Amino acid sequence: MFLNYIKEFFVKKSLKNHLYNVQNKVFTNNVQTIGLLVDESKYKHSEELLGEIISKGIVPQNVKIAAYRNKFDAKTTYSRPTFGKKDINWQGEITADFLNEFIKTEFDLLISYYDSENAILMSVTNKSRAKFKVGFASVDQRLNHWMINTAVENYRLFVFELFKYLKSIK
Repeated sequence: MFLNYIKEFFVKKSLKNHLYNVQNKVFTNNVQTIGLLVDESKYKHSEELLGEIISKGIVPQNVKIAAYRNKFDAKTTYSRPTFGKKDINWQGEITADFLNEFIKTEFDLLISYYDSENAILMSVTNKSRAKFKVGFASVDQRLNHWMINTAVENYRLFVFELFKYLKSIK
């Protein structure tokens, strides 16, 4: 337990050093591919969120999900690619293959669907090569290009505001 706090401290320190290098990009393309980073330790309705995104005209094969859990059991089979604290080392480097692939994928849009500052999730968001990043206003504003101020439980409003904004910048 104590080692987890120390590990999180080092991951936060690594993240803090990388946040100063964030580059703002201008986004003018249509959204074809979406990366969805969800904190499933607090939010259990990721299927409904995915359904709402698909209902806006996104092809299901173009959405990749990575889910985070505080209490990650390697022996349990999850319905989607899931990672935990053990998949990031003390230097903040990601050790899970699927997560490295998720980060290296150049999504048109990355949705960081978590509303509390978690160093591991923030590190994944920061390292992502997505062209445009969207998240909650309650998380560090240097991570995302656009923030939506709503509750994490209100996924319909989040998706509605997101696609309303994306239509206006086309």
